[in-house]
Amino acid sequence: MRGFALSALHEPPFPARRHPEVDRVAAESADWARGLGLVDDPAGRHRLAGAHAAELAGRSGPEASLTGLRLLTDLVNWLFVVDDACDDDELGVDPTRLAPTVAALLTVLDRHGDPAPPVPADAGPLAVALDDLCRRARDAQRPALLLRLVSQLREYLLALLWEAANREHRRVPGVAEYVQMRRHTGGVRPSFTMTDLNRPGRPGPARRADPALAALDALATDLVCWCNDLFSYGKERGLAPATHNLVTTIAAETGQGEEAALRAAAEKFNAALAAYAERDGALSAAAADDGVRAFLATRRDWIRATYDWSRAAARYA
Repeated sequence: MRGFALSALHEPPFPARRHPEVDRVAAESADWARGLGLVDDPAGRHRLAGAHAAELAGRSGPEASLTGLRLLTDLVNWLFVVDDACDDDELGVDPTRLAPTVAALLTVLDRHGDPAPPVPADAGPLAVALDDLCRRARDAQRPALLLRLVSQLREYLLALLWEAANREHRRVPGVAEYVQMRRHTGGVRPSFTMTDLNRPGRPGPARRADPALAALDALATDLVCWCNDLFSYGKERGLAPATHNLVTTIAAETGQGEEAALRAAAEKFNAALAAYAERDGALSAAAADDGVRAFLATRRDWIRATYDWSRAAARYA
């Protein structure tokens, strides 16, 4: 399946770039995860190291400051830990089991990184790490982006409950429903926003709400998520029914066999990539301010980074 993904997907037509401090940040972020107790056993540390979060972050934010790259890498590592807890460690198999964890993390988000209140003594490692991320994001002094980040992380956590309910009932969602919810369950949007924190310019509120820019943002999110689905499908189907995967939803909705569904998913990705490149080109040509140009560059970097990182990620082997 991995070979199929490599051969069928079109390569994003954007330059591959990489931050020069990836190796340094990888070591620092690993220490951060261990120090906060996110990974407390050799297997967990090995699994997180194999995800190469710094490599993904360094390709997605090649122009970030060192502080910004650390923050993005730590967020990606935190998302990987949550994902692994839900998918591999069975936290996400039952919404009633997941709900208390989600509630604790929502309580953290409601503080918006306020440095005054201490972290509750009984907060688990996920909550402590999330609190640290929010406080550091607040330190960037960009309140609009902080509010967006918190909102997107809240949507991510609530969407995990949707996944858990589907797993509990062995329900495979339809394609349209899956595409909509995947934009939230993938953790891509908060990752985009954390990357935006590293760029000096950003679109103003009116421009950010422009339908053309909003549609491009959604399409970039889809491309990152679908690329992930195609590269991870082989591993997922080998461990358990891949309920939350574009390939699985296409197969269930259309009645196609696995090979045909894989081909259809790859074609859907390729068509979306072509549409994205066309829209990006038009918006780039008309961009009159640095904020829009920075916004577009971040999404291009993330699409290219995900493709390149996925090809080598031990996480999907």
